[in-house]
Amino acid sequence: MRQVFSPSVFLTARAGAQVLRAALAVATIVVGIASCAGAEHAKADGATSHRKFDDAAHWSSVFDDPKRDGWQKPDEIVAALKLEPGMDVADIGAGTGYFSRRLSSAVGESGSVFVVEVEPNLVAHLRERADVEKTANVVPVLASLDNPRLPPASIDLALFVDAYHHVDGRRSYLARVRRSLRAGGRVAIVEWKPGKNPVGPQEEDHKLAREQVVREMTGAGFELLDAPDFLPHQHFVIFRMVAAPAE
Repeated sequence: MRQVFSPSVFLTARAGAQVLRAALAVATIVVGIASCAGAEHAKADGATSHRKFDDAAHWSSVFDDPKRDGWQKPDEIVAALKLEPGMDVADIGAGTGYFSRRLSSAVGESGSVFVVEVEPNLVAHLRERADVEKTANVVPVLASLDNPRLPPASIDLALFVDAYHHVDGRRSYLARVRRSLRAGGRVAIVEWKPGKNPVGPQEEDHKLAREQVVREMTGAGFELLDAPDFLPHQHFVIFRMVAAPAE
């Protein structure tokens, strides 16, 4: 018996196929947009510069150059942090320990300074420096790229000097920093200003706009507490932990 196809059935099937193709097209666009958004978030959230710091002798000649004191103003920075004896602070991305002795003096023998680095050679250098400078309260910490490796609720202040832009996945990293802070804990960030500077790295990938730092820190559950403006070539912003990070 010959089967007869109804025109209405044919048109219904054709319409269904068109709807299916349209749905697949929309799904493809949505996936593409989501992928682009994810890639853009990862880019905005990632380190702007990747550099090895395993040569401690070389970086000591750079970071500890006596001329640095003139524009870095380390004593003024430490004074602006308003540290008190007995406080525990973390210098994240401590480098060769340029700030170690000053932070050690500010918190006194009853406080601690965690000098945090991911390079084993720098951690060894930091330990040797603490021995030479007789700063028994300086504690070198070998961190992971995505984790400062600090105990929960162990510090009153986290300090980043020219190190924040080296952090990959800053949103999750800042969540780990939050866990290491005590109630009301603070984060201080010193970063290079965009544009041409007579000192420091000339590459723009070593510089972050102040607005970006504030936006990221606010999204991580911090509020801007102070913004000292005495540094000629760098931003200096201090935040306080106040709320759960925005989702």
